[in-house]
Amino acid sequence: MTYDHVIVGAGSAGCVLADRLSADPARRVLLLEAGGRDWHPFIHMPAGIAKLAASPRHNWNYSTEPEPHLDGRRLWWPRGKVLGGSSSINAMCYIRGVRGDYDGWAAKTGDARWGWDNVLGYFRRSEGNTRGADALHGADGPLAVSDLHHRNPLSEIFVESATAAGFSRNADFNGEQQQGFGFYQVTQKNGARCSTAASFLREARGRPNLTIRTHAEVQHVLFSGMRAIGVDYRHHGRLKRAEAGEVILAGGALNSPQLLMLSGVGPADHLREIGVPLRHALPGVGRNLQDHLDVCTLSRCTQPVTYDKTNDVAVALEFLFRRSGVGTSNIAEAGGFLRSRHAEDERCDMQFHFVPALLDDHGRNRLDGYGYTLHACMLHPKSRGELRLKSANAREPIAIHANYLGDSAGHDLRMLVEAVRISRRIFAQSPFDPYRGAEIHPGADIDDERGIEAFVRRKAETVYHPVGTCRMGCDDEAVVDSELRVHGLHGLRVVDASVMPDLPSGNTNAPTIMIAERAADLILGRA
Repeated sequence: MTYDHVIVGAGSAGCVLADRLSADPARRVLLLEAGGRDWHPFIHMPAGIAKLAASPRHNWNYSTEPEPHLDGRRLWWPRGKVLGGSSSINAMCYIRGVRGDYDGWAAKTGDARWGWDNVLGYFRRSEGNTRGADALHGADGPLAVSDLHHRNPLSEIFVESATAAGFSRNADFNGEQQQGFGFYQVTQKNGARCSTAASFLREARGRPNLTIRTHAEVQHVLFSGMRAIGVDYRHHGRLKRAEAGEVILAGGALNSPQLLMLSGVGPADHLREIGVPLRHALPGVGRNLQDHLDVCTLSRCTQPVTYDKTNDVAVALEFLFRRSGVGTSNIAEAGGFLRSRHAEDERCDMQFHFVPALLDDHGRNRLDGYGYTLHACMLHPKSRGELRLKSANAREPIAIHANYLGDSAGHDLRMLVEAVRISRRIFAQSPFDPYRGAEIHPGADIDDERGIEAFVRRKAETVYHPVGTCRMGCDDEAVVDSELRVHGLHGLRVVDASVMPDLPSGNTNAPTIMIAERAADLILGRA
């Protein structure tokens, strides 16, 4: 079959593109997704994220290579493998970042259209905020954004404790200022998850000019000379081919650079070493890998108010019949942003997610009793990693060298030590007095600088925000230009988190959706 556009990956970006491009009935669009359909009930029940954590049917379950600055550990990287991609398995926090993030992108790409004053319109186009529209928010977009239907009482205790510790309260992290502590708005509609599959694809699925194929594993991009003309993909065990006027990679920060390299586009020496015939040398493919590294402070709770021992059946039934209760919670209900003493500009450089449950090793290590957890991550890491092929086999996972804490000046380690100290400071405030038990991590016996540094190396984990591996720009290391076209090739774009030059100040799902909205206009030739 021949299409106008083949989109590889039906995640946060791919679903947006499929909807916006297929809205033109003259365009034939094929959307390919390696995972299955988003039918599982735990996808749609927000609290079901705990049940989906390690499901190989919905999660790529990647792991890094041994991280040299984190005691040689292999860190677990969950990524969505289902319609909606990671927007179908994430914690649904709706965070856009701040003006300084996007003005920085504009400076690095040399294209003012990536600046805040321009991208804000794309955020507002997507957003269907239940609070209504204003200069910073949209109310009519397909992506439902709402306040949580259910909050654990400890989440309010956390916000009160943050203010008692001297930090401001903030009712809208996407408002005039980001700094402060409060409750996250979430991508939910009537208490259910609103992934990009549930929002952007719901109506588009019925269009005759849009074809959606799940369980379709793309093997290579096909070329005629320097023009992409389609893809080869494996579908239910059979090798198939789709030809297109344009191929759009939307597989995310791991899969898009992997597919480029498998197709002969990337660092020349590395591809020759692996045995992949070189099509086009682009040294930046797979480089510039950035992620938000996270450290958790855990405390026991003296009262049984946490989510550690909920009745799963009762939770599911209340959600199913009433769309209420614990099932509607994203678990990370409250949080905040602040400028630490290490901040280098006006932006916040630290983010917090509070969880009224004991959450160790992404919840995979179940701890006895009741407790609560505070995630703290640095927003602007200095460390950079890279991706490399392990072989020319498309089914072999990419090698992830995140290089956490690898910056020579030690900035990232200092930031996480500071994050632990601030987390403890918040937990020590009087609102927690009736609930506070013994500290589990780092542990009361760890208080000096070296001890906290060792704890960070032993326990820090990803907070699930990899970006930058096909970054846009106009220098020799850039992979795509400011219109997301792959440098030196024709008919090939990358549209996902991999094109971000730098991490935004917060969660990455909303910025990825914005990138796809903007890309759709570029492709359609709209101003």
